[in-house]
Amino acid sequence: MRYTTYTRYTPEMADEINLQGLLDQLGDFLLQSGFAGGNQGFWGDEPEGDRSMDALRQAILDALMQSGQLTPEMLQVLRGDGTGDPERDAEVEKQLAEMLDRIVQRLIEEGYLNVAQAPEMPAGHQQVLGPGGQAQAAARDVQFNLTDKSIDFLGYKTLKGLLGSIGKSSFGAHDTPYLATGVEAESSSKPYEFGDVLNLDVPATLGNAIAREGIGVPLNLEYGDLMVSQAEYRSSAATVLMLDCSHSMILYGEDRFTPAKKVALALTHLIRTQFPGDSLRVVLFHDSAEEIPLRALAAAQVGPYHTNTAEGLKLARRILLAQKKDMRQIVMITDGKPSALTMPDGRVYVNSMGLDPTILQATYREVMECRRAGIMINTFMLARDRSLVDFVKQVAAICRGKAYFTNTMTLGQFILMDFMKRKTRRVS
Repeated sequence: MRYTTYTRYTPEMADEINLQGLLDQLGDFLLQSGFAGGNQGFWGDEPEGDRSMDALRQAILDALMQSGQLTPEMLQVLRGDGTGDPERDAEVEKQLAEMLDRIVQRLIEEGYLNVAQAPEMPAGHQQVLGPGGQAQAAARDVQFNLTDKSIDFLGYKTLKGLLGSIGKSSFGAHDTPYLATGVEAESSSKPYEFGDVLNLDVPATLGNAIAREGIGVPLNLEYGDLMVSQAEYRSSAATVLMLDCSHSMILYGEDRFTPAKKVALALTHLIRTQFPGDSLRVVLFHDSAEEIPLRALAAAQVGPYHTNTAEGLKLARRILLAQKKDMRQIVMITDGKPSALTMPDGRVYVNSMGLDPTILQATYREVMECRRAGIMINTFMLARDRSLVDFVKQVAAICRGKAYFTNTMTLGQFILMDFMKRKTRRVS
């Protein structure tokens, strides 16, 4: 005879959940951009970017089910089969709700989330998980926000995944054909010149003196004997990440904005930990354009509708001109053609039908202004329409930048490799 063993819930179960692993599983939910599959959210059927405690509990529940961390009893009740004992089913449902509350409380206590007000659970027990339940109604009124700690963690996990996908999952001491941070490449020394850092190559310096005077003590050193070691010159860079947040970024059955946000978080973590002298700013462009703080990026949503590329480039150029860095660059992620233009009187002219010559010429003028200011523009295009390909190639030709035609799966790899390649220059 076959036996089925049911494990009773214990309060320690929620405490044993690995919060970092759970956050990693919840990454897409926490960084959602108003995309709910198809056109949900866009037409108002569901709220865009639901950040209520009710939605958070549901996302945690889905993650636990997918990872197999729920007891068989809990899964049976969730599937609607039940155990045949109404009182027992109600008890299991209550235990499940308490476990979810405890996990949320741990996320708050350990600094991954914060809320405007503490969630209040109703007294007694009345249909905790079902539609219209008191716990669900109370949870809708409490909104959660990501903390700097959770945003930094999500950036770290994305960066680690991107490094692993290009074959560099960790740093070591073995030689590779790649450039990497924190590893100084040696090269031949050179005679010291006024203004050089006095990184003295002692053997070469002594060799020059011995060749001139022969072996003897004391050894007379002259100015011409001095040799200094050369190393890789690590320049500072100011980067503006331009993210297209027009509605095309979540239409056509694909969310393109959330992967772009993940790349931004990964770049932020990379710059903060490996290139502290660099700066990264984020500009969203749609009908207009505005800069947002990095901490607000995780909650950024798509919209309004059109793509004002010229206004985004103008704002990015103003930001970069105020930065005193060796390199200034714009990384532009988009999936559509320029379809909006801010007129001198402040009105926004829009035309979504093809490439409007007026909008196109204004965009090219801004690209030329960036080139005159010494600003590189690297464009990452997420679409492959012939007209868009021609537009991106023209932008690259004007500013002598690069054009990448990629998709959401490879976007992060291309951006990371391009950023790392441009970080090191050899002193001749």
